[in-house]
Amino acid sequence: MRFDCIVGLFGHERNTPQPVELDVTLHFDAREAARYGQLSLTVDYARLLGELRFIMVAARFRLLESATEAVAAWLLMPPSEDVPRPQVEQVEVKLTKLVALSGAAVPTLEITRGRSDYAFTTEDKSFGKVDVVFETKECGVYRERIAPRTVLPTHVHKLMDESELVLGDGLLLQNEPVSAGTAHAWPRGFPHRYENVTDIEQSFLCIDRPSFITTDETVVDVPLDELARPEPMRFF
Repeated sequence: MRFDCIVGLFGHERNTPQPVELDVTLHFDAREAARYGQLSLTVDYARLLGELRFIMVAARFRLLESATEAVAAWLLMPPSEDVPRPQVEQVEVKLTKLVALSGAAVPTLEITRGRSDYAFTTEDKSFGKVDVVFETKECGVYRERIAPRTVLPTHVHKLMDESELVLGDGLLLQNEPVSAGTAHAWPRGFPHRYENVTDIEQSFLCIDRPSFITTDETVVDVPLDELARPEPMRFF
């Protein structure tokens, strides 16, 4: 995969997206998919490309090391109910900054990780559960799972920049249907609300910069017909 994103420590790297190449290899049991010919029994690579591009673009990682670990952790997460796919057992992740050294050299980092390399934690919330995928001081990657027929109340953040990618097809965002693959970047102080109108958990991928601050999530009372959306972005 090749796309542009913010990754790096220095001033120009923090302000200007640069081209990167991301190469991933996934190890999982594909025999059922081969036998029955169902996409839900294998990995949807078009969706996966969008998920990984969203993580890389929204997180604005400072180090290649952080970016590769976050990607590996996401690939090894247990599947969610709204997005069935086989459990990935091992991954190789290779990330290259194509123009970082002006052609003098090409910095690349490659890692191999298995399920036992990560001890994922899950937090219980009033609306469902939050899976902590990866955290540094600068950013956090989370999967938020909203319980059936449950609302994540309207809330704002004053300190965190937040970007969210919808994964399932059963959510209302700002009281309107929102399809999987749609992402929004929420400015600080911008009220947003989700509702799961289905009978199974529905999820979205959340990137917070800095990583999640419990005291920075403030529930607000805003009439549903006054809730707006920033410009949406499509990732798959």
